[in-house]
Amino acid sequence: MPARSLGKALRSARIKGWLARLARLAEYGTDGYPAPVRRRLMIMNVAAYVIAAFTLIYALEQAIIDFNTWKPVIAINLMLGIIALSVPFLHRFHELAAPLTVSAAEGVGLFVLTYLLGLEAGLHMQYFAAVGGFFVIIGLARLRLIAALIFIAFTLHMLAWFLFSSERAPLKVPASDLAALYVTAVITTFCMIGIVVYYAFRLAEAAQAETDALLHNILPAQIVDRLKGSPGAIVADEIASATVLFADLRGFVPLAKRLGPARTVELLNIVVRAFDDLAETWRVEKIKTIGDAYMIAAGIPEPAADHAERMAGMALAMLDALAQVSAEQKVELALRIGMASGPVLAGVIGAKRLTYDVWGDTVNLASRLEGQSQPNRILVSHATKAALQESFLLERRGPVEIKGYGLEEAWYLMARATDQSDAPDADAPPLSAARG
Repeated sequence: MPARSLGKALRSARIKGWLARLARLAEYGTDGYPAPVRRRLMIMNVAAYVIAAFTLIYALEQAIIDFNTWKPVIAINLMLGIIALSVPFLHRFHELAAPLTVSAAEGVGLFVLTYLLGLEAGLHMQYFAAVGGFFVIIGLARLRLIAALIFIAFTLHMLAWFLFSSERAPLKVPASDLAALYVTAVITTFCMIGIVVYYAFRLAEAAQAETDALLHNILPAQIVDRLKGSPGAIVADEIASATVLFADLRGFVPLAKRLGPARTVELLNIVVRAFDDLAETWRVEKIKTIGDAYMIAAGIPEPAADHAERMAGMALAMLDALAQVSAEQKVELALRIGMASGPVLAGVIGAKRLTYDVWGDTVNLASRLEGQSQPNRILVSHATKAALQESFLLERRGPVEIKGYGLEEAWYLMARATDQSDAPDADAPPLSAARG
């Protein structure tokens, strides 16, 4: 029960509000930078806020213990806290302005504080926290700068170790106060490393999740997994039987001239989004769009025995969806569709902009059938008809002269012959009884 109550509290509106404010604080001053730099600056902001918080805690602790004795230490801590709080405003000058400013201030400040209090205060140990921080806030592209900063931190730590014994310390404070300060320094160092590293990994995981989501929008999930498992490997498959569909909006060029660029893109986006949703519902793979043409395939990248049935359901649903878009947008739209089934080759091509594509006679035939189809009708090949004739109503078109193939028998897909419960997805939309 306590764990459940804690989880509920963390999901409360008030906690979410505070988390949103903290996220905005982390992002402050980072606008305008590329995403990788912006993440580093956000980590820098979080590190700066933590530094400011701890230095102010130091100052408060010391003021309570003995303000007059600790006055120079309090002054240095307050100065370091102010510099840390200025970090988000330094980003406007350069991405390195804040990291270098804080590194210099903290390096000198810790050195002077160790001089004032001696080694027993433990402040010189915080140089260790800086070593990992340099990589996180500066980035691996500047390894020479990071190496130089690490060398400086190492040198300051060793100098403090050899030069500033507690016996030589200008400030004479009780051993119990130094012990308390040492404990605080240890806690601070651990907390600093833990918080900054946690936030850095959280941002890295979020960036990776965004990248994975983008890849899954571009490539099939199975292909993404294969590429991640073997980067640079050639992805090429020969699939014995699949179904390919081409769809094209009739008369779209004159319609686009009449609507203008903005309205044309808006309308195309509505249509393609509707088709994309249907592709997910019917478990078929979107291959690409070229202007107002839409290409999908079923039975790839994983072979499926019911690829023709899935694609037939998809094709009929596309006509329904287009009719709905046409009515809602008050624009007359008509779709020609061609489908063919048979062997295909599939694979990933390109280096910078990866594309998952399919090739072969089946693809070419589907494209030719789309060109021979009629508005709001679905023309299918002989092989597709043979796969669908038990569960769909088809109308014979007769021999069709197809470039590169000669006379080919073709059929129009009309409607599903069986009950809708036989559809490949229980959430699939209802199909109309007939079309023509």
